[in-house]
Amino acid sequence: MCGIIGYIGNRKVIPILLSGLKRLEYRGYDSAGVGYLVNKKLNVFKAAGKISELENTIPDFEEETFIGIGHTRWSTHGAPTTLNAHPHLNGSGNIALIHNGIIENYLTLKVKLKDLGYQFKSETDTEVIVHLISFFYEKEKSLLKAVRLALHEIEGTYGICVVSSLESNKIVAARKGSPLIIGVGENEHFVASDAPAIMEHTNNVIFLEDGDIVEVFNDHFNITSLANQTITREIEKLDLDISSIEKGGFPHFMLKEIFEQPESIQNSMRGRVLLSAGNVKLGGLENFIDDLVGAKRLILTACGTSWHAALVGEYMLEQYAEIPVEVEYASEFRYRNPILGKSDIVIAISQSGETADTLAAVKEAKRRNASVLGVCNVVGSSIARESQAGVYIHAGPEIGVASTKAFTSQLAVLSLLTVLIGRRKNLAFSYGEKICQELLNLPKKISQILYQKDQVEAIAEKFYEARNFLYLGRGYNFPVALEGALKLKEISYIHAEGYPAAEMKHGPIALVDENMPIVFIAIKDSTYDKILSNIEEVKARKGKVIAIASEDDKTIESIVDHVIKVPNTLEMLSPILTIIPLQLLAYYIAIKKGLNVDQPRNLAKSVTVE
Repeated sequence: MCGIIGYIGNRKVIPILLSGLKRLEYRGYDSAGVGYLVNKKLNVFKAAGKISELENTIPDFEEETFIGIGHTRWSTHGAPTTLNAHPHLNGSGNIALIHNGIIENYLTLKVKLKDLGYQFKSETDTEVIVHLISFFYEKEKSLLKAVRLALHEIEGTYGICVVSSLESNKIVAARKGSPLIIGVGENEHFVASDAPAIMEHTNNVIFLEDGDIVEVFNDHFNITSLANQTITREIEKLDLDISSIEKGGFPHFMLKEIFEQPESIQNSMRGRVLLSAGNVKLGGLENFIDDLVGAKRLILTACGTSWHAALVGEYMLEQYAEIPVEVEYASEFRYRNPILGKSDIVIAISQSGETADTLAAVKEAKRRNASVLGVCNVVGSSIARESQAGVYIHAGPEIGVASTKAFTSQLAVLSLLTVLIGRRKNLAFSYGEKICQELLNLPKKISQILYQKDQVEAIAEKFYEARNFLYLGRGYNFPVALEGALKLKEISYIHAEGYPAAEMKHGPIALVDENMPIVFIAIKDSTYDKILSNIEEVKARKGKVIAIASEDDKTIESIVDHVIKVPNTLEMLSPILTIIPLQLLAYYIAIKKGLNVDQPRNLAKSVTVE
């Protein structure tokens, strides 16, 4: 959600902070601010709205500033106002703090601090932290000790950066439940919530763990624990390129990422498909294959788009791997006393690997002695490190808030997992080979769909003023209906519902009239005849039907209003193709409404709070 950037070194800090914040815009935010030191004086500038508003408030970019912190805020406690924006200052104005996360006991602490005479200017939970640090600094005269003591009083999650004019040669940062990394340069260091903020400066990073506190100087850093024990963390080199987080000629990141899917799917399968053996290889699961084959139950847990991918995975794994599968919202998993046995395996799916609810589900599953595997995109992310084993989807950085290429790469990896388990059970070589071949054919078939973008845009022109949409699918493509509706909601703000097509008669059919666009995923699969019957029911009530259909379907044009064709593939792999036109449809509808598709209102890319 919120973004953090910090810098200490020998370069002017303002351009670095602003550039870093712009790289983090994709995470979602509604206000921004910077704090920096000039001649041992602390300067803070904040603004509601976009970073461009913040830039207008900063008086002089040429000041000799070499240490500072910056933040983009996504509102939780308090409205998106300049007063509530970070950094927050203590009463004396000599300590500044930025914070990602939520302080659960902030009201209790706020009452205590008010009783001690501390005055609050914002509605945020964050301001409590900076006043606590100030309280302990008066006693300890050490910023590091004050931060450590303050964090002992706090319940909740945090990623924080603190600077002070009282100790102007350092940044103090700490993490619990909210991601934070240290970027290592030459006589300079960075602190960030996510790698894109610092990629143009360094690829050498340290991933902080929960409970880490770090004192960052320009030429060195010291990591200790909450208990003041010295900690050593390895420097890792990120295999990322700055071009991967730029638009590359596309008008929006979302469109770029939709068009990257032939490549991202290929990357998710690279070196993993063994066509001659009708099998796959997943190196991250080598030591867990026997456990997977012998599992009595798989529990897939995720949120949002990743939850939809998990639903498709449930169909695949039950049909071909012959294992009972349950799909759980991670946000509900740990609150319902889940019953987990030793032969159950929990698979956590998350693009960012930092999703707070999914991470909490992972920890709860481990607490109950279940094996936990991760399916993530971001290397070194919290879920990847907390899991006992797992698979990276290798989709590359996804900047657009509405997930596109990560979703299809998750489906590709779940297909690989299905083949891996199935071939150890009853999945025949011939069918394993067929699945592998079709997986390898997917990039070309996705490209064929993308060639139809003008046709999809023309359909969007007809329906962008609609106030409601209904998305219907069956079998493997029921989750695609959910995901298609979610994409439209996320970026166009049009109310959309995804439903199993057979359930339409149990309520949603009451909404159908001549003003209601209904999207059917109607490919020639095992449910095709049933879907045609559902379409007829809608047409009888004057609904406007948009169909996603198979390329060789010569019948469907005569009964629907608009049709978008997709290439034929195996039923289990069809969601990877049928979702592409729905991503494009959502994109073009939002564009025609004049909306910001990359940064939709109220949404964040990485949901790091519950």
